[in-house]
Amino acid sequence: MDSFLISHAKIIISLCCNSTRKVHVRAATRLRNLCCLHGGVYIKAGQHIGALDYLLPDEYVQTMKVLHDDAPKSKLADVLKVIEEDFGKPAHEIFQYIEDKPIGAASLAQVHRCILHDGTTVAVKVQHRNVKAYSDTDVRCMEFLCNVAARLFPEFKFDWLIEETKKNLPKELDFIQEGHNADNVAKMFKHFSFLKIPKIYWNWSTDRVLTMELCFGDRIDNLEYLQNSKINVDEVSQMLGKLYSEMIFVKGYIHCDPHPGNLLVCKNDTTNKTEIVLLDHGLYQKLTDDFRISYCRLWQSLIEADLDAVKKYCAELRAGEMYPLLACIISGRSWNSIKSGISNKPIDKAEMDEIAGTASQLLPGITELLQRIPRQMLLILKTNDLLKGIESTLKSKNNKQSLITMSKSCIRAIANYDLKNSSSVMSKIKIWINFIILRLKLQLYGISDKANCNLS
Repeated sequence: MDSFLISHAKIIISLCCNSTRKVHVRAATRLRNLCCLHGGVYIKAGQHIGALDYLLPDEYVQTMKVLHDDAPKSKLADVLKVIEEDFGKPAHEIFQYIEDKPIGAASLAQVHRCILHDGTTVAVKVQHRNVKAYSDTDVRCMEFLCNVAARLFPEFKFDWLIEETKKNLPKELDFIQEGHNADNVAKMFKHFSFLKIPKIYWNWSTDRVLTMELCFGDRIDNLEYLQNSKINVDEVSQMLGKLYSEMIFVKGYIHCDPHPGNLLVCKNDTTNKTEIVLLDHGLYQKLTDDFRISYCRLWQSLIEADLDAVKKYCAELRAGEMYPLLACIISGRSWNSIKSGISNKPIDKAEMDEIAGTASQLLPGITELLQRIPRQMLLILKTNDLLKGIESTLKSKNNKQSLITMSKSCIRAIANYDLKNSSSVMSKIKIWINFIILRLKLQLYGISDKANCNLS
C-alpha cells in the first residue's frame, strides 16, 4: 500500500513539474516575441534575462538566450539610410560593396561585410535606424511596467535592471566611444598573444557606424567547430579564464556584454595557434579599488574554505546575514561544497541538480540580495555565468586549473594593492615574501593537479 501511494505521489509531482515547465516555456516564448516585436531596448532587456542563469527558471534563460546572436534584423534600405545620414553622402561613395545579408545582428545594431574603395574587406557595424530616437521612451515604458509588476508581485524587484539600462544605454549607442574602448583594451591586454581585438578604421566611423577589421572564427561555445578545427577545449577555457581574471582582479576594467556571441575562436593561419577574438566594446565598467580588492579577498577565502573570511568580505560587499547565498551565487557551488573547500572537489551532476532544484525557492532572497550589493557586482555575476556556461558547453576538465588561474590573479592584485598602500620598507618586503610563498604553493598545486590528470 505504501509503495502504491509513493508511486502515485511521484507521478503527481512529475505531472506538476511538467505543467510548470510548459507554463514557463509558453510565457518565455511570448516575452521573447514581445521583445522582438518592439526591438532595440527590449531586445537588450531580453538578453539580460538570457544571462540570469542564477536567478530565473531555465526555461526563461534558454528561450531568451536566442536573442544574443539571432536578434531581429533591419532592412538593407534602413542600413544604407543610416550610413547616408551619418556621412552626408550615399553609401556607395563610402563603401565599394555592401553585402545584403548581415553577418550578425544584435539588440542595437547589425554587422555587414563591406569592401572599402581601396579593396580592404571590413566589418561594418550599423545602428538600427530608430533605436536612438526611441530609446528614452522605451526605457520609461519598461520602468513603468516594472513598477506595476513590483506592486502586483512584491517579490519582483528588478528596478536595478532599469537603473543599469538608463545609465549604460547612452554609452552603448555611441559608436565612437566603442571604438576608443576597443583601442584601449587592445593596448591594455597586448601581453596576451592569444587575444585579438579588431582594428578600428576611424576615417569610416561615426557615432552610428563603426568600421572594423573583419575577423574570422566561430562562436566560442561551438563544440563541433572546435573539434573539427582541432582546437583544444581545455586550452580555450584556460585562455578565457586568464583574460577575465586579468580584467576583473588585476585591471578592474570589465567587458560589459559577456556572452558567447561576442567571443570567437579560431586557429591563426600563420602561427597555427589558437586565438580568441573579443567583439562588441560598447560598454566597459571600471571597478573601484575598494570593491575590487574586497572581491579578490572574498575569492581567496572561498578557495581556502575560510568561512570567517567569507563572512567578513561578503559583509564588505553589503550582503550581511545573506553571506552564504552570495558565496553560493559567486562560486556557483553549494554551501556544503564551500564549507569543505571548492578546490577539493570539482562540481558534479548531483551538485548541479541540487543547485538548480533550490534556485526557484531562493528567488525572493536572491532578488533582495541583488538590491543590496554594489551595482558593480551585477556585472561580475554576469561574467561568471558566461565562464561557467562556456566551460559546461565545452565539457572542459579545467576546473582546478581555472581556480589556480583565478588565484594567481587574485594574489597578484592584492600584492600590488598592498605594496601601493604600504609606507615602510619592511612591510613591502613582507608583502613580497608572502606573495612569493603563495605563488609557489599555487605552482606546486598546479603541477600536482596536472600529474593526477595524466595518471587518470
